[in-house]
Amino acid sequence: MDFNSFSQNYRELLDKTSIHFLNSLQLANALKEAILYSYTAGGKRIRPLLLLATIYAFNEDVVKGINSGCALEFIHTSSLIHDDLPAMDDDDYRRGKLTNHKVFGEASAILSGDALLVNAFQLISEDKYLTPNQKISLVKNLAICSGANGMIGGQQIDVENENKQIDLDFLMKINAHKTGKLIEFSLVAGAIIANQNEQVISVLKKVSFHIGIAFQIKDDLLDVIGNKEIIGKLTNSDEKNHKITYVSLLGIDKCNKKLTEHYQKSMDLIRSLNINSSFIEEIFKLIIERDN
Repeated sequence: MDFNSFSQNYRELLDKTSIHFLNSLQLANALKEAILYSYTAGGKRIRPLLLLATIYAFNEDVVKGINSGCALEFIHTSSLIHDDLPAMDDDDYRRGKLTNHKVFGEASAILSGDALLVNAFQLISEDKYLTPNQKISLVKNLAICSGANGMIGGQQIDVENENKQIDLDFLMKINAHKTGKLIEFSLVAGAIIANQNEQVISVLKKVSFHIGIAFQIKDDLLDVIGNKEIIGKLTNSDEKNHKITYVSLLGIDKCNKKLTEHYQKSMDLIRSLNINSSFIEEIFKLIIERDN
């Protein structure tokens, strides 16, 4: 199987599984509509595909990671809904469509994001392919990576430092949490499902740090030089929100240099494990070459 087939087949299975699960919940119609609006709005499913590619790299059955991949995408979608709110980034468009709160109102947007965040853990707990110990480990790691010591904590630090001067090291700390922690879960969860040891997981955490920084640098570059028609939202939103970014600190040329450095470090580390990392490497390449 080549990467294009892997990506297409498993993206379809991830979405089929997610939508079936959401439709099975006893939700108020308005809440279900708001959730499905954002979840089905598009997206490359990079994080869950990275989780599945990690399982594949260790020669384990990829299907064992479908529920965990769906759970991860639920939390990512939740973060996008909340990021777009007026109290956060105040964006009108996401992936070429009106943002959730612009269609359903702020209250429903908050609640639909909350529901995706919480029900993600239900998906893992009900996974028939995983052992009880694997479920506990995955739930714990997902809570850490998405919660106060992970993505949400990074978002809080980001909000607190709008309109403030920060240096590169502090910016990397923000992004290592806000962006990098969900990528960390992708790699670590794949390793947990494939029954890998702590030494391997330690290397994967280092990999996730570097590719997470590269991911955010690319986002910052696209916000300045990207095509809004391709990106699906207005550009220069970071400047509008008075955020310090890699571009504002380093300029475009140095950003591209840093992007290449962190990408190469992630590639060197993943190759040091001597695993079948070809699909992981394809996703890393997609991260730094994407146009949206």
